[in-house]
Amino acid sequence: MKRHLQQRQQEADFHDKKVIASTYFSIGAFLVLACLTFSLLILPLVLPPLPPPPSLLLWLPVCLLVLLVVLAFMPTDVRSMASSYL
Repeated sequence: MKRHLQQRQQEADFHDKKVIASTYFSIGAFLVLACLTFSLLILPLVLPPLPPPPSLLLWLPVCLLVLLVVLAFMPTDVRSMASSYL
C-alpha cells in the first residue's frame, strides 16, 4: 500500500514538473526570444561595420575587472562582520 502511494506521488510530481516546463515560456515569449536570436545572428552580417568606440570607453571593462579583483582579495575583519549579524 505504501509503495503504491509513493508511486502515485512520484507520478503526480512528474506531471506537475511537466506542466511547469510546458508553461514556462508562453508562445509570445518564445516568439520574442526567437526574433531576438534571429536578429543577433543576421543583423551583424547585413549592417555595415561600426566605427570603434572611443579609447577611453575601452578602459571601462578593464577598470571594472581591477575593482572586482581588489574587492575579492581585500582582507576583512570577520569578527566585526559576525558580531553585526548577532
